[in-house]
Amino acid sequence: KHSTDLAIEKPSFGQNFRYLLGYQMNYMYWRYFMWNFVGRQNDVQGNWNPLNGNWISGIPFVDKILTGNQSEISTDIANNKARNTYFFLPLIVGLFGLVFAFRQNIKWFWVLLVLFLFTGLALKVYLNERPFEPRERDYALVGSFYAFSIFIGIGVYALYTEVKRLLSSKIAAPLVSVLALLAVPVLMGYQNWDDHDRSDRYTAQSMAKAYLDSCQENAIIFTIGDNDTFALWYAQDIEEYRTDVRTINTSLLATDWYIDQMKRKTYESDPVPSQLQHYQYAWGVNDYIKYQPVKGLDTVRWDIKKFMDWVTSDNPGTRFGNLVKRMGDDPNAYPRSYRNLIYYPTHKIRVPVNKENVLKYGIVDPEDADKIVDYIDIDLPKSVIGKNRLMMLDILANNDWKRPIYFTGGSYSADEYMWMKDYLQLDGLTFKLVPIKTPVDKNNPYEMGRIDSDRMYDIVMKWDWGNSENPDIYHDPETRKNSISYRGNLARLAETLMREGKNDKAKKVIDLAMEKMPVAYFGYYTLVEPFVIGYYNLGETERAREVYRELAVKHQEKLRYYGSLDVDRQRQIGEDIVTDAARYLGLIDILIAEKDTTLLESELDAYAELTKPLKHLFGEYDYFTFLEDHVSAYYIAGNQEKARTLYEQIGEQYSNRLQFLGGLDPEQQVQFSSNILREIEDYRGLIDRVVVYDDTIYGKQQAERFNQNIKIFERVFGQQEEDSIPLEE
Repeated sequence: KHSTDLAIEKPSFGQNFRYLLGYQMNYMYWRYFMWNFVGRQNDVQGNWNPLNGNWISGIPFVDKILTGNQSEISTDIANNKARNTYFFLPLIVGLFGLVFAFRQNIKWFWVLLVLFLFTGLALKVYLNERPFEPRERDYALVGSFYAFSIFIGIGVYALYTEVKRLLSSKIAAPLVSVLALLAVPVLMGYQNWDDHDRSDRYTAQSMAKAYLDSCQENAIIFTIGDNDTFALWYAQDIEEYRTDVRTINTSLLATDWYIDQMKRKTYESDPVPSQLQHYQYAWGVNDYIKYQPVKGLDTVRWDIKKFMDWVTSDNPGTRFGNLVKRMGDDPNAYPRSYRNLIYYPTHKIRVPVNKENVLKYGIVDPEDADKIVDYIDIDLPKSVIGKNRLMMLDILANNDWKRPIYFTGGSYSADEYMWMKDYLQLDGLTFKLVPIKTPVDKNNPYEMGRIDSDRMYDIVMKWDWGNSENPDIYHDPETRKNSISYRGNLARLAETLMREGKNDKAKKVIDLAMEKMPVAYFGYYTLVEPFVIGYYNLGETERAREVYRELAVKHQEKLRYYGSLDVDRQRQIGEDIVTDAARYLGLIDILIAEKDTTLLESELDAYAELTKPLKHLFGEYDYFTFLEDHVSAYYIAGNQEKARTLYEQIGEQYSNRLQFLGGLDPEQQVQFSSNILREIEDYRGLIDRVVVYDDTIYGKQQAERFNQNIKIFERVFGQQEEDSIPLEE
C-alpha cells in the first residue's frame, strides 16, 4: 500500500515526451556530444544548471547565453584544466563531412549515420536514464563519437575538393591538410593535454598506501565501494605494498567465490577467521537470514559465538519453516525458499572482549588499558541480515581480538561498522574497532571514534602524498574529493593535540595539511576553516589571515559571478547561491569569534556589497536577520555608524513582523503565541547586542522602542505570561 503522505501524479504522455527530449536526449546525449566537438565547461558533474558540466564553445557571446557572464567567472572555473574550448571547429568539419557523404555516396552516409544513431541516441532510448545519475555517463556513448569522427575525416576530404576548385592540387592538398590539422587535432590536443596528462601524479597510489599505513600489522580492513578498494588492490597486487593487510570489500563479500578467496592465505595475509562452510554460503544459500522473535528468547542477549553456532547449525530447528510448524501454522503456505530460511530469535548480541589479546596484539595501548570494556553489546536489525553482514559477524566472532579490524569509512550506515560505531578509533584514514566506548555525538554524527593523538600523529607524518602539492599536475575530481577525508581527519587530530597541550605537533599537522593540499587546487573550502581557527588558537595570526584571505577570495568570486547573472538565472540556481553565501558567512564568523579587527570590517563590507544583488533570493526578513552577528562585529571593528545602520535594518524587519502579528485577532495571537514569543526573544537578542556595545543614549532608546513594540501583546498573554515577555529594559 502507498503511504497516504505521498501525492503521486502519473506523468502525462506530453510530460514523458518532454523529459525524453529535454533530459535524456538533450542533457544526457547532446551535451556530451558537444563536450567532444565544441567544448566543455569543467570536470564537475552537471546538475542541469549553468554552474557545472555544461558545454561551451570559447566564443564569449555564445557562452554567455549558455552559462552566464564569462567575464565574471571564478578562477576555479577559469583555471579548471578540463575547461576545453574548440570554437565549434570540429563540429563544423564533421557536419561538412556528413553533407558531403550524403551527396557523394548515399550508402556511406546511411551506414555511418546508423552507426552514429544506434551508438548514441538509440542507446538513450534503451537505457531510459533516470534523473540524476551518480556520475557523468559520457563514456557509454564513445561509439557514437567515434562514428562522428569518421564524418570529420570525410569533412577534411570534402574541404579539399572545394578548395581544389579554386587552387591547384599541389597547393590545395598541403593547405587543407595544415588548416585541418590545426583546426581539429592540434587544437583538441592542446586543449585536452593538461586534463589527460597523468605524469607525475601519484595521488591515487598515495591514498591507497595511506589507508594501508593507517593499519597495524596483520590487520583486516573492510572497504565499501570502488574508490576505496581498487587502489588498495593495486598497491598490494602490483607494488606488493603492505600485503600483510587483508582487504575485504563488503559488497563482494555477498558472493561465494569472494568469500572463498578470503578464507585462503594471500601473500603475507592469513585467511580470515571463519566457521561458515562453503555449502552454507554458496550461491543462492543464506543470501539473507531473517529475524523472527520467539517469546522467551527475543529479550535474551546471546554471545556472538552462540549466535554464529545457531546460524551454522544444520539443525532443522533453526529454519523458519520449522518455527512456523511449531507455532501450529502450515509451513506449506510459504514458498520453499522462505521455509528454508535461517531465522534468528533474538537481535541482541554480546561480543566478549579478550583483554589479554587486546593488549597483546596492540589493539589498545597499555596506558588505555583501564578504558577497555568487558563486552560490547550490539543490536542487530529487526528485519534481515545479508550474507555480507553475516560473514562480517562470522569474522568478528572467530577473531577473538587477535587481528586488528579496520573500516575505511565513506559510509555512516551502522551496518558497515557491524553496528559498533560507538567503539571506533580514528587512526589516520581508517577507523579501528577498539573495545573502548566513545559514543557518537548526536549533534555531530560525522565525527566518529576516539583519537589516540600520538599514534595518529606518527601515522600521518609518514604519509607519502603522491606529489599532491604540485601545481603542474591535474587535480582531477577524485583527487580533490579525497581531500575531504584527509582534511577532516587532520583537522580532528590537530584539535585533539591542541586540547592536550601538544601545540608543536598540532602546528606541524596543520602545516602539513596546508602544504600538501593547497587551497587553490582542492576546493571544498569549508573544510579548510578548522585550520584557520587552528592557526589563530596557536597564535599564528598572520598565517591564519593568509589562509583566510585565500578562502575569502574564493567565496567572493562566486558571489560576484552570481551577482552578474540575470534574475531568472539567479532563481534557477538560488539554492547554490544561498548555500555559498552561508559558507562565506561561516568564514566571516571566524573573524568575529577571534575579534580580528584587521580584517573584520572590510570582510563585513564585502559580504554586504556582494550579496546586495542577491537579496531577493533570501527575502528581506531572512537576509537581514541572518546578519545579527554583524551588528556586534561592526561594533568590535570600531565602526559604530555601520553597526547602527545594520541594526536598524534588522530591527525594521522584526518590528514589521511584530506589527503584523499584533494586527491579528486575539484568538489568532494565542494560536501563534510560540511564534510571537520567538520573534520577541530574537528581537530582544538584537537589542542586547546594541546595549552591550553602545552605552550611549542610543542604546537606551532602542530598548525603549523595543518595549513599545511588544506592548501590543500584553492583552493577549496577560500578567501570567509577563515573565516570558521581556517588557522591562
